[in-house]
Amino acid sequence: MAKLAISGGIPVKSRLGDYSTWPVADEKMVESLIEVAKSGIWGTLGPKCEEFSKKYAEYTQSGYCIPVTSGTVGLELILKGLGIGRGDEVIVPPYTFAATVSAVVMAGAFPVFADIDPDSYTLSPEDAENAVTEKTKAIIGVHLGGRVFDADKLASVAKKHNLYLIEDAAHAQGSEWREKRAGSLGDAASFSFQNSKNLPAGEAGAVTSGKREIYEKIWSIHNNGRTCGELELFSPFSSVGTNARITEWQAAVLCAGLGRLDADILRRMQNADYLDRGLAAFPFLEPMKKDVKITRNSYHLYAFKYKKEGLCEISREKFVNAMNAENVCVASEGYCLPIYEMQMMYGGEFKRFTGRDFANPKQNLPNNELAAHFEGAWICHSSLLGEKSDMDAIFEAIEKIYRNKNELR
Repeated sequence: MAKLAISGGIPVKSRLGDYSTWPVADEKMVESLIEVAKSGIWGTLGPKCEEFSKKYAEYTQSGYCIPVTSGTVGLELILKGLGIGRGDEVIVPPYTFAATVSAVVMAGAFPVFADIDPDSYTLSPEDAENAVTEKTKAIIGVHLGGRVFDADKLASVAKKHNLYLIEDAAHAQGSEWREKRAGSLGDAASFSFQNSKNLPAGEAGAVTSGKREIYEKIWSIHNNGRTCGELELFSPFSSVGTNARITEWQAAVLCAGLGRLDADILRRMQNADYLDRGLAAFPFLEPMKKDVKITRNSYHLYAFKYKKEGLCEISREKFVNAMNAENVCVASEGYCLPIYEMQMMYGGEFKRFTGRDFANPKQNLPNNELAAHFEGAWICHSSLLGEKSDMDAIFEAIEKIYRNKNELR
C-alpha cells in the first residue's frame, strides 16, 4: 500500500491550514474601503494615496514614496526617471522574475546578466563589477524572497563606477540590512503589492527614494508629466510621462495592511529560524546561509537548496510535488526557467526596443544554472504564518518522503 500522498496514501494533513490562505481581509480594511466609497474620491492622488505615501516613506526610512500601479511599472519609472534608455546597459541578476529584465528592455536599455552568489541567490557583487562596461549606467539588485542583497558591496561597486544602484524590492517590504530598511539602500527602489505579496492590494506598487530630485522626476512621469505636486487637470506638463497612479481603493487596502505587516514578519522569521534548524538534519536539504548583516527578513519566500544526490537522485520536481501533496505547505521549484532562456529575449521586439540582439550568457552563469535547473526551491510566505506544530508537520512530511523514497523512484 502506498504511503506517500502523491502515490495515493494518506497525507500528513487533510488540507492546508487556514493560516496559509492569502491575501487576508480584516475589519480595518473593510472600514477603510467603506470610507473611500462614501468620500466620492476614488482616484487621482486622493487623501488615501497621500496617507499611504507618507506612511510608507516613513516605514521604509526612505524619505519619499510614490504609489504606482505595479512593481514592474515602478522599475520602468525609475529607469526613465534616471535618464536610462537606448544605448545604455543595466546589470541584472538572472535569478528573478522576468519583470526585472523586461523593465530594462521597455526603457530601451540593454540588460546584462551577472551571476548570483551561491550562498544567497542574490546578485554577486564581484560578478556585477566584472560586467561593467563604458555603457553601464545602473545595477539592479533583487532582494530575493525578502533576503536583502549585499548592500555594502553593491553600493561600493556602484560608487566606484559612478552607477545608479536600484533596488528591486518586490519581495522585501520591511526587510533590513544593518537595521536600514529595504527601499533606502540605493538611489531608488521599486516595491510590488501584487496579490501574492506580503503587503497585497491585488495590483499596485511603490517607488521610494531618499533623493528629492529623483522623487520629483518620477512623480512627474507617473502623473502624465505634470510638474511635481501639480494636481490640476490642465496644469503644465514638464516631462514626457504616463499615468501610473493608483486608486484610492488600493491605497485604502495598503494603509490597512501596514497595520499587520510587522507582526507577520516576526512570525515568519521565527518559523524560518525553526525550519533552518530542522531542514539541516536532512541529507538532501540545505538551508540558505545566514548573514548577520541582514537584521530583518520579510520572508516572502523561504528559499533552500535541494540536493538530489542525498535522495537517490530523485528530481527536484518530484520532491516538490510530493511535498505539496502532503498539504503541509506550498512549495515550488522557484525560478526554474532562466530569463535568458525565455523567448522574450530573442524575438524581434527585444531588438526593436534595445537596438541589439541578445546572446545567451549561460556559460558565464554557473551558479544560476545550478540554482535554476537543480537546487533552488522555496516555500511560500503564507506557509510560515502557522504555529510551531505546523512547521513540525513540514518536517514530518519530509521525513515521510525520505522513508518512502522508493515510491518516488
